[in-house]
Amino acid sequence: MLSARSRFAAAAVSLAALVPVLAACGGGDAGASGAASSGGDLRLGVIYLDTQGFYGGVKKGIDDGAKEQGRTVSIVETNAQDDASKESTFMNNLVAQQVDAILLSAASGTASVPAIKAASNAGIPVVCYNTCIADPDLSKYVSAYALGDPVEFGYKLGSAAADYFVKAGITAPKIGVVNCEFVEVCVQRREGFEKALKEKVPGYSIVANQKGGDASASLTAAQNILTAQPDVDAFFGEYGDATIGAVKAVQNAGMTGKTVVFGGDMTTDIANALKDNSVLKAQVDISGQTMGKTAVDAAIKAIGSGAEPAGTVVPVAVDIYPDAASAEQWLTTHADGIP
Repeated sequence: MLSARSRFAAAAVSLAALVPVLAACGGGDAGASGAASSGGDLRLGVIYLDTQGFYGGVKKGIDDGAKEQGRTVSIVETNAQDDASKESTFMNNLVAQQVDAILLSAASGTASVPAIKAASNAGIPVVCYNTCIADPDLSKYVSAYALGDPVEFGYKLGSAAADYFVKAGITAPKIGVVNCEFVEVCVQRREGFEKALKEKVPGYSIVANQKGGDASASLTAAQNILTAQPDVDAFFGEYGDATIGAVKAVQNAGMTGKTVVFGGDMTTDIANALKDNSVLKAQVDISGQTMGKTAVDAAIKAIGSGAEPAGTVVPVAVDIYPDAASAEQWLTTHADGIP
């Protein structure tokens, strides 16, 4: 999930690598497994789900969060590219290296279980962020789960969409969805979105729901929906590249002013589209940097305590950007382009 990252593009390149990258944060050599309990160096394995800008924010949050706690951290990282088998191979590598903890956005609620179980059984704390496996495996093998409530995520955006429809006098809006529903959190995002619509515009209908991918694949999905449903009133992009793909599809079809977009995840390109406000009307976001800081804090606590996995959910705030002014504020506070 790639091309719409503008000033963040250089950081995203490292996330796309399929081989481990060793990045030292704060200098010094990586300590052996378990060194963290006495405040020494840390060596963390980090797995990003894909190359969206969000995960660049996570990376920065992990680095900054460790520095704020006065820790020297070496990170062994990779990008799973939505592939549980690649994730499993790298997890096995991290276990063999005896890293102090593993942080990952799980590629699958089910296929990711064996590798997470193996790491936990090897005594390595596993911390999920953004996506994870489900209970009872979550409670058995995962120490903590940093999560922005996906239902709240969808609900906040759905409420903004409903307000738009009410103001526009659209009582039965037809909505196309570009999804990431191979992971459960995206299903829950849509459930929250629809919950808000049912409360305010019960005449709505989801006329199409297609899987996206990177910005190019999401553009194709949105174009296919517009071809089949030319009277669609709005798109719900469940994540960043789905949002960008839907915006471009509307623009390319000459439907600006007729079809609007509501989306998830913020980047510089998305914030600029929201600031323009001709197609994109509202955006909901979970800060990647906040997510990274929360995850690394949970990992350090798990390493230090030596406690058994508990599957504790650690909440991360969900933010709504309902208009052009809020987008401009985001651009000001994220001048480096990292979400």
